[in-house]
Amino acid sequence: MAEKPKPESAAAPLERIPFMQRLLDNPFLLLFIGVVVPTVIYILWGVMEITQIPLAK
Repeated sequence: MAEKPKPESAAAPLERIPFMQRLLDNPFLLLFIGVVVPTVIYILWGVMEITQIPLAK
């Protein structure tokens, strides 16, 4: 009797999923990043603008 061929997934060892693929497959993480990054940038931009205002004498 001939042996049945193994499916490719069973024959190949489990491959590690790349970081960027895991990141882009997670919609909640993308939402979090999309809200946090602009917020942090605008806060830093505002702090830099405030520090550049000359002091009143």
